[in-house]
Amino acid sequence: MGYKNLLVQLDTTKACAGRVTAALDLAQRFDAHLVGLYVSPEPIMPVFMEAHLSEELRESQQRARQQRAERVITAFEEAARLASARFESRHVTAALDDFPEVLALHGRYSDLVILGQHDPEDDEALPASLVEETLLGLGRPAILVPYIGAPEGFGRQIMLAWDGGREAAHAASEAIPLMRQAELVRVLCVNPKRGIGGHGDTPGADIALALARHGINVEAQHAVSEDLEVAEVLLSRAADYGTDLIVLGAYAHSRLRDIILGGVTRTLLRHMTVPLLMAH
Repeated sequence: MGYKNLLVQLDTTKACAGRVTAALDLAQRFDAHLVGLYVSPEPIMPVFMEAHLSEELRESQQRARQQRAERVITAFEEAARLASARFESRHVTAALDDFPEVLALHGRYSDLVILGQHDPEDDEALPASLVEETLLGLGRPAILVPYIGAPEGFGRQIMLAWDGGREAAHAASEAIPLMRQAELVRVLCVNPKRGIGGHGDTPGADIALALARHGINVEAQHAVSEDLEVAEVLLSRAADYGTDLIVLGAYAHSRLRDIILGGVTRTLLRHMTVPLLMAH
């Protein structure tokens, strides 16, 4: 079991180069084929304004969009050739509202999709909501790379955020190829429920045993905190452990609830310092 088809999201942000580096690292580890996808967002303009644009201006805007796409794709292809990777590049155009579905559609033909964290300081960054929409509709696991970049060779020290839910089980299963290569996988249950219907008498022990049967070096731990939110505990423990990849299920609650009340997924997407492998 491994990742043989990877897709990385390309864009015009400063963080794109680091995302491509992380994707090429994964492609080399798993001898995988890497697709670099650039989705060029079409400008949104009221019909009455568009009707007044001259043909010359339309052509000028189209040339500018094409030049941006060529720069992004050329940079990806040069990096891929330098890494001696098997790759292909794709360029598609879509309305901004359709961006998540277009990206998800291409991603469904991959074993793993590499996306980027939203950088609020980068004017070229697309809205953070588009990353969230992509995660929800993807149907494939995704690695979110921080805009500060990923640690070299990330995945040596992995933390699995385990709550016993469907999404966490999905993420754990999809992360097995990386877990097999890790030096250590720590299963962490935050504020676990014990006993029948909960996490058992030893929280995390059951999933740790299941992973160990795959040849994974794993240990189970749990944390109880009344003062910190779950996401804050995960980030704090990740820093303490020297974790370089967090595996977790995305949106275990309804997204509407997460939007209104906040949630583990949204908090980690905003404050992540290491890559996240997520599955919904």
